[in-house]
Amino acid sequence: MKEIIERFSNIFFLLDFGISLLILAFVSYLLLSKMKRKFVIISIIVADILFVVSKVFAFETVTLLSVGFLIATGVIYVMVNGSEYRYYILNNVSSRKKTQINNVSDEAKYKIISDAVKHLSRNKVGAIITFEKTTNLSDISKSGTRLNAPLCYELLLTIFYPGTRLHDGAVIIRGDTILAASVYYTPTTRALTGKYGARHRAAFGISEVSDAVTIVVSEETGRISLTYKGTMESCSYDNFLNEFISMMNDREEN
Repeated sequence: MKEIIERFSNIFFLLDFGISLLILAFVSYLLLSKMKRKFVIISIIVADILFVVSKVFAFETVTLLSVGFLIATGVIYVMVNGSEYRYYILNNVSSRKKTQINNVSDEAKYKIISDAVKHLSRNKVGAIITFEKTTNLSDISKSGTRLNAPLCYELLLTIFYPGTRLHDGAVIIRGDTILAASVYYTPTTRALTGKYGARHRAAFGISEVSDAVTIVVSEETGRISLTYKGTMESCSYDNFLNEFISMMNDREEN
């Protein structure tokens, strides 16, 4: 105990201990915010406790092991989720090179969506289509079937054709790519006024945890609805495209 007291009276030890704790807290926060599995969370907490205890009692081997475990956890996370970081890097690089060609691409994309929604609505084919904005939906998409397929009219109609294996659940679109299909969202727990089916409650749910824009086509009535930021707006086909583009172009104010 006397050695511990003497150690804490040393200004250099206190500086080393304080800086180590700050770095440990920052790294642990990053890992815990990304890794949701229970056993991983428990392991990181145990490693943090071992690190603090080992620093106090000068157990150098335990200190190295706990630090090594945290580093290994971070490396494994980056390796497993490398595709997400690659998407962001490529997306940031391409955003700097935007030209008029990109605007044409956007117009083509919106026409595909408009034509598909029109067909689904007129034929009363139930559908839920989510467009990713700034909130990354990769973790949520894991509940469905990963496609990474080019966005096209025929594929959207095929996915939602009644009786197909991917018919139930949502489609997530990232840019001009269909990221996944048959994705299930946690439905909202709010008390809603009016009659809302499973698709509408799911659309509300995803809008409460992200800034994504979601289109819902009712299987019973063919009605088109848009959900964004926890709200739902019904619209006719005539004003659907303008409302949809407005939501897609909306940006959060800083």
